[in-house]
Amino acid sequence: MYDANQAHYIAVTGILVHEGKYLIVKRAMHEKAFPGKWTVPGGKMTVLDYALKKKDTNEHWYAIFEEVLRREVREEVSLEISDIGYVTNIIYVRSDGIPCVILSFYATLKTETVRLCSALTEYAWVTLEEAKQYDLIEGIYNELEMLDCFLKTGKSMVWKRL
Repeated sequence: MYDANQAHYIAVTGILVHEGKYLIVKRAMHEKAFPGKWTVPGGKMTVLDYALKKKDTNEHWYAIFEEVLRREVREEVSLEISDIGYVTNIIYVRSDGIPCVILSFYATLKTETVRLCSALTEYAWVTLEEAKQYDLIEGIYNELEMLDCFLKTGKSMVWKRL
Protein backbone atom coordinates (compact mmCIF):
# COMPACT_ATOMS: atom_id res chain seq x y z
CA MET A 1 0.00 0.00 0.00
CA TYR A 2 1.36 3.45 -1.00
CA ASP A 3 1.90 5.91 1.84
CA ALA A 4 2.85 9.45 0.79
CA ASN A 5 4.38 10.01 4.23
CA GLN A 6 6.89 7.26 3.46
CA ALA A 7 7.63 7.96 -0.23
CA HIS A 8 10.98 9.50 -1.19
CA TYR A 9 13.17 9.60 -4.23
CA ILE A 10 16.72 8.52 -3.49
CA ALA A 11 19.60 10.05 -5.43
CA VAL A 12 23.38 9.91 -5.26
CA THR A 13 25.92 12.54 -6.26
CA GLY A 14 29.65 12.19 -6.73
CA ILE A 15 32.42 14.70 -6.21
CA LEU A 16 35.10 13.42 -8.54
CA VAL A 17 38.68 14.12 -7.48
CA HIS A 18 41.61 14.30 -9.88
CA GLU A 19 45.02 15.86 -9.30
CA GLY A 20 43.74 18.03 -6.45
CA LYS A 21 40.73 19.36 -8.37
CA TYR A 22 37.02 18.64 -8.39
CA LEU A 23 34.77 18.07 -11.40
CA ILE A 24 31.76 20.38 -11.64
CA VAL A 25 29.20 20.31 -14.45
CA LYS A 26 26.63 22.80 -15.72
CA ARG A 27 23.02 21.69 -16.06
CA ALA A 28 21.32 22.41 -19.40
CA MET A 29 18.68 25.14 -19.52
CA HIS A 30 16.01 22.56 -20.43
CA GLU A 31 16.48 20.71 -17.13
CA LYS A 32 13.48 20.94 -14.77
CA ALA A 33 15.48 21.37 -11.54
CA PHE A 34 18.22 24.01 -11.30
CA PRO A 35 18.59 24.82 -15.02
CA GLY A 36 21.88 26.51 -15.88
CA LYS A 37 23.36 25.87 -12.43
CA TRP A 38 26.66 24.12 -11.75
CA THR A 39 26.71 20.90 -9.71
CA VAL A 40 28.40 17.50 -9.53
CA PRO A 41 27.36 14.34 -11.43
CA GLY A 42 24.63 12.15 -9.99
CA GLY A 43 21.10 10.88 -10.32
CA LYS A 44 18.20 8.85 -8.96
CA MET A 45 18.18 5.27 -7.80
CA THR A 46 15.41 2.97 -9.05
CA VAL A 47 14.09 -0.34 -7.80
CA LEU A 48 15.67 -2.02 -10.83
CA ASP A 49 19.09 -0.93 -9.56
CA TYR A 50 18.85 -3.86 -7.15
CA ALA A 51 15.63 -5.89 -7.56
CA LEU A 52 16.86 -8.07 -10.42
CA LYS A 53 20.30 -8.62 -8.89
CA LYS A 54 21.34 -11.51 -6.71
CA LYS A 55 21.14 -10.59 -3.02
CA ASP A 56 24.38 -10.41 -1.05
CA THR A 57 22.75 -12.18 1.90
CA ASN A 58 19.48 -14.10 2.09
CA GLU A 59 17.57 -10.83 2.50
CA HIS A 60 19.82 -7.89 1.57
CA TRP A 61 21.71 -6.11 -1.19
CA TYR A 62 24.88 -4.19 -0.29
CA ALA A 63 26.70 -1.25 -1.93
CA ILE A 64 23.81 -0.33 -4.23
CA PHE A 65 24.43 3.42 -3.84
CA GLU A 66 27.99 2.95 -5.04
CA GLU A 67 26.76 1.00 -8.08
CA VAL A 68 24.20 3.71 -8.86
CA LEU A 69 26.92 6.36 -8.59
CA ARG A 70 29.17 4.43 -10.99
CA ARG A 71 26.28 4.20 -13.49
CA GLU A 72 25.29 7.86 -13.16
CA VAL A 73 28.88 9.09 -13.56
CA ARG A 74 29.30 6.84 -16.60
CA GLU A 75 26.03 8.11 -18.14
CA GLU A 76 26.55 11.81 -17.37
CA VAL A 77 30.28 12.35 -17.93
CA SER A 78 31.54 9.04 -19.40
CA LEU A 79 34.04 8.44 -16.61
CA GLU A 80 34.87 5.29 -14.66
CA ILE A 81 35.46 5.78 -10.92
CA SER A 82 36.92 3.97 -7.92
CA ASP A 83 37.69 4.49 -4.23
CA ILE A 84 34.20 5.74 -3.39
CA GLY A 85 33.72 7.38 0.01
CA TYR A 86 30.90 9.12 1.86
CA VAL A 87 30.66 12.93 2.21
CA THR A 88 27.20 13.84 3.57
CA ASN A 89 23.45 13.57 3.01
CA ILE A 90 20.75 16.06 2.09
CA ILE A 91 16.97 16.19 1.93
CA TYR A 92 15.51 18.29 -0.87
CA VAL A 93 11.80 18.78 -1.50
CA ARG A 94 11.14 18.91 -5.23
CA SER A 95 8.76 21.43 -6.81
CA ASP A 96 6.15 18.63 -7.07
CA GLY A 97 6.31 18.14 -3.29
CA ILE A 98 8.17 14.81 -3.35
CA PRO A 99 11.12 14.71 -0.95
CA CYS A 100 14.43 13.51 -2.34
CA VAL A 101 17.12 11.97 -0.14
CA ILE A 102 20.51 12.76 -1.68
CA LEU A 103 23.62 10.88 -0.60
CA SER A 104 26.83 12.69 -1.48
CA PHE A 105 29.94 10.64 -2.19
CA TYR A 106 33.42 11.27 -3.56
CA ALA A 107 35.52 9.13 -5.86
CA THR A 108 38.76 9.05 -7.80
CA LEU A 109 39.05 8.46 -11.53
CA LYS A 110 39.92 5.29 -13.40
CA THR A 111 39.51 7.08 -16.76
CA GLU A 112 40.08 10.74 -17.63
CA THR A 113 38.20 11.72 -20.81
CA VAL A 114 35.02 13.65 -20.01
CA ARG A 115 32.10 13.42 -22.47
CA LEU A 116 28.91 15.13 -21.36
CA CYS A 117 25.37 13.79 -21.76
CA SER A 118 22.63 16.04 -23.18
CA ALA A 119 21.51 17.14 -19.70
CA LEU A 120 24.87 18.91 -19.20
CA THR A 121 26.47 21.68 -21.25
CA GLU A 122 29.88 22.40 -19.70
CA TYR A 123 32.38 21.02 -17.23
CA ALA A 124 35.35 22.34 -15.29
CA TRP A 125 38.03 20.93 -13.01
CA VAL A 126 38.32 23.38 -10.11
CA THR A 127 40.08 23.90 -6.82
CA LEU A 128 37.97 24.80 -3.82
CA GLU A 129 38.87 28.46 -4.31
CA GLU A 130 38.06 28.39 -8.03
CA ALA A 131 34.66 26.80 -7.29
CA LYS A 132 33.55 30.10 -5.72
CA GLN A 133 33.51 31.67 -9.21
CA TYR A 134 30.72 29.36 -10.45
CA ASP A 135 26.94 29.61 -9.98
CA LEU A 136 26.70 26.38 -8.00
CA ILE A 137 23.48 24.82 -6.72
CA GLU A 138 23.11 25.84 -3.09
CA GLY A 139 25.10 23.53 -0.81
CA ILE A 140 27.48 22.15 -3.44
CA TYR A 141 30.29 24.50 -2.40
CA ASN A 142 29.81 23.40 1.22
CA GLU A 143 30.11 19.76 0.15
CA LEU A 144 33.32 20.56 -1.75
CA GLU A 145 34.59 22.32 1.36
CA MET A 146 33.75 19.33 3.57
CA LEU A 147 35.57 16.96 1.23
CA ASP A 148 38.54 19.29 0.81
CA CYS A 149 38.94 19.43 4.61
CA PHE A 150 38.75 15.65 4.87
CA LEU A 151 41.28 15.07 2.07
CA LYS A 152 43.74 17.58 3.56
CA THR A 153 43.38 16.74 7.26
CA GLY A 154 41.77 13.31 7.46
CA LYS A 155 39.07 14.84 9.66
CA SER A 156 35.43 14.81 8.64
CA MET A 157 33.50 18.06 8.72
CA VAL A 158 29.88 17.98 9.80
CA TRP A 159 27.38 20.23 8.03
CA LYS A 160 27.07 23.58 9.83
CA ARG A 161 23.69 25.24 9.75
CA LEU A 162 23.73 28.72 8.25
